[in-house]
Amino acid sequence: MTDACARGLDVGFVALGYAKVGFLGIVQGVTELLPISSTAHIRVVPALLGWQDPGSAFSASMQVAALVAVVGYFWADVEGLLFGSLAAIGRRDFGDWNLRFSIWILIATLPIIVFGALLAPVLNACNSPLRTLDVIGISCIVMAALLALAEVYSRHKRTFDHINLKDVLIVGFAQAGALIPGVSRSGSTLTAALFRDLMRTEAARFSFLLGIPAIAAAGFKELYELHKAHLSMHGWSVLIFGLVVASLSSFVAIWGLLRILERFSAWPFVVYRFLLGVFLLIGVYANWFPN
Repeated sequence: MTDACARGLDVGFVALGYAKVGFLGIVQGVTELLPISSTAHIRVVPALLGWQDPGSAFSASMQVAALVAVVGYFWADVEGLLFGSLAAIGRRDFGDWNLRFSIWILIATLPIIVFGALLAPVLNACNSPLRTLDVIGISCIVMAALLALAEVYSRHKRTFDHINLKDVLIVGFAQAGALIPGVSRSGSTLTAALFRDLMRTEAARFSFLLGIPAIAAAGFKELYELHKAHLSMHGWSVLIFGLVVASLSSFVAIWGLLRILERFSAWPFVVYRFLLGVFLLIGVYANWFPN
């Protein structure tokens, strides 16, 4: 299958080949887990280099790489939640914190599942109007403003142990905003967590753990859609190569994000997102790259 669109799926990454997909895997892996919008970068980087858009199917399937990195980096937390919940169910201790938090995470995932299902025909379509660079640019600027407000008004005092159901629901609904290209799942959930007065590194940890079900669902769903679209063996090999590269770069991105938040703040991401949004809007207006 060589066409960029297969049964309504945009699979432009197949024509790019291993080297270009590997490079974009690094871009995707780093930007997927930083609050700077992977969609913005995966659209503008190929455009600046004169490459074909890898397509929405590439971005969505790369969620599997993010999943591997998040689970690997926070394995102690994931292991505690998983096996702690199973042990609590076994002894019928339904007040156990691990079990309660795991249930909260599943509840918080419902908004993005519902809205994702409703928007799927538009989000995954070839030439989707939501993947235009002007939409992404505006999203970047809006999220930069919200993240700046979160930095200004957050007291940065609450820890992970103080998270309650209200926090989970607020961050869960914020996560649904990531369906709009340019918003960034990491950016929307980190911003919401900061507004709940969590410490910066605790907010990032909370953001990543809460996002595991949504990341897994999005990634594996897209792989299934590619399977149904009969992606060629060559296409699968190119995609898997990109996934491996993205997994490694995503792991590094998590480490970098936590170090920046610990030693500085979220302001570097605020400035970067704002400048990126302005650059995209100017680029579209000046016809530097196609919208």
